[in-house]
Parts: sequence; structure tokens; C-alpha cells
Amino acid sequence: MASPALTLYFDGRCGLCATEMRRLRRWDKAGRLAFVDISQEDFSPASLGRDLAALNALLHSCTADGRLLVGIDSILAAYTLAGRGWMVWPLRVRALRKPWSALYRVIARHRYRLSALFGYRSSARCDNGVCRHDGWFL
Repeated sequence: MASPALTLYFDGRCGLCATEMRRLRRWDKAGRLAFVDISQEDFSPASLGRDLAALNALLHSCTADGRLLVGIDSILAAYTLAGRGWMVWPLRVRALRKPWSALYRVIARHRYRLSALFGYRSSARCDNGVCRHDGWFL
């Protein structure tokens, strides 16, 4: 199996984050994305050259050629590789990158509160073999 084009390092304890990663995994028909839950006990950030606090602050990803992407750059790359680049086209607009980055940092900082507010859970809820993965928003 070929190595993924992008590996995303996400907080699996965050309902919003986990839901988005499940969504990206579902959309990624070509298998170009890989996912690493940084909240797992056996995770070590050493190979990324970042500490866990930095990884917890903002979404990080690593390209197949070893480039580290952070924040909206990770989001843009992931959605594009999953065939959903049209959903994040505003992130490509140079004049809007600073405001989008600032908004993303606020969302990342308050992700647990937002997850609870919008009904996101870190794992899917299943009842009689039927699983509900997403919150009511997004």
C-alpha cells in the first residue's frame, strides 16, 4: 500500500474534530488521507518536531514529502485531497487567509465547548446497529 498524501494529527477527544475526521475518511475514496489520534496514550509527537501542546492547539498534518501543515493549511489540503476542495475555496483567497486563520484559532481554542453546544461526540453513537456520527450542525 502506498503511503498517504497527507496524515492528519487530530484530537480524538474533541467531538467536532473526530466527526470531521470521520467525514473526511468517508469522502476520501482514493485513500489519500491517514489519521492519527493524538489523544491516544501511545502517541508520541517526537517525529513531528512539535510538542503535544502545539498539536493540541491547532490541527497539524504532514505531507508525503515531510512538509508540516498547520491550521487552515491542513484543512485546505485535507478537503482538497478528499475531493471536497470546493467546500473550502474561501481558504484559497489570499486576502481572506488572515481572518480565516484567526477564526480557526478561536474555534480550535473552544472546540470542546462547541462540540457540546452542537451535539458532536468523539465516538459515534450506535443503537441496534445504526450509528449516528454527526452533530446537527454541519
